[in-house]
Amino acid sequence: MKKIKYYYNTHTLRYEKLVTPLRVKLLRVFGFISAALVTSALIIWAYTTFFPRAIDREAALKYEIIKDNYTALEVKTRALQQQMAELEKRDNEVYRSIFEANPLTDSARAQAIEKKKEIAKINLIKDDNLGEEIAKTLNNITARVAYQFESYNGIEKLINNQETKLASIPAIQPVSNKQLNRIASGFGMRIHPIYGIAKMHSGLDFTAPQGTPIYATGNGVITTAGNSTGTGNHVIINHGYGYETEYMHMVRIKARAGQRVKRGEVIGWVGNTGASTGPHLHYEVHINGSRVDPVYFFFNDLTPEQYDRVLKIAATGSAKSFD
Repeated sequence: MKKIKYYYNTHTLRYEKLVTPLRVKLLRVFGFISAALVTSALIIWAYTTFFPRAIDREAALKYEIIKDNYTALEVKTRALQQQMAELEKRDNEVYRSIFEANPLTDSARAQAIEKKKEIAKINLIKDDNLGEEIAKTLNNITARVAYQFESYNGIEKLINNQETKLASIPAIQPVSNKQLNRIASGFGMRIHPIYGIAKMHSGLDFTAPQGTPIYATGNGVITTAGNSTGTGNHVIINHGYGYETEYMHMVRIKARAGQRVKRGEVIGWVGNTGASTGPHLHYEVHINGSRVDPVYFFFNDLTPEQYDRVLKIAATGSAKSFD
């Protein structure tokens, strides 16, 4: 039987029946439910925190392992980025400079990276922000590596061409000169021995007995093999890459126009033909049509000490000439 509660009403001075309003009843029910929910939540939190399920412990462990792996990957990708940047720097500042090639622009590399974005299949893990960032970085590095391979293939071609170029550039003395005593006149202004006037001597004079062999100083093609009043019997070799050499005053020419010759091959013999005052070879080097001092093109058959001597001999011998 439900108990009935009474209270003393001071206004009426009587005991009256206690009636609880509906609003108060609802508030009490709501407070009870709220307290129950909060208590339940606290109990669940405490239980899962201090008494996790085996599956939860395993998931947490896997997450920590994955997180550690991502951290290690991030460190490796940064190292790869630094190495890639160093390779690109070497490509531009070293390798291509050696072979006189234009460096690759950053925009060219960026365009190549954009074209290679299909490599982003690594992005299978893109649901995870950390994994997505690492995937993007790896994709970027992969594209840069692919483009760098293309660049190195180009450099390999440059190397092959450079071997041909190095064999073609004049690099030895045109006559045998082991004792370094055959250079009679250097490159520069001097009094012409025949005309008696100051005139530019645009080559080197090598004194040698008539009949001394004359050698091609680099690989090339004979473009001229003939005779003229001033130069006598002379030969011009086109070495390609803008280089030409000319050999004057020969007693006899061995090479023929159109013939391909190699460095060290005999093309004629020292003589005294043309405007010459004695047996010698007048030797010139031309780059893109301009005459340059041949003394700087003997690096293949001289030691540094010998080269230093040749420079001094050529400088002191510029006052005397045979043509």
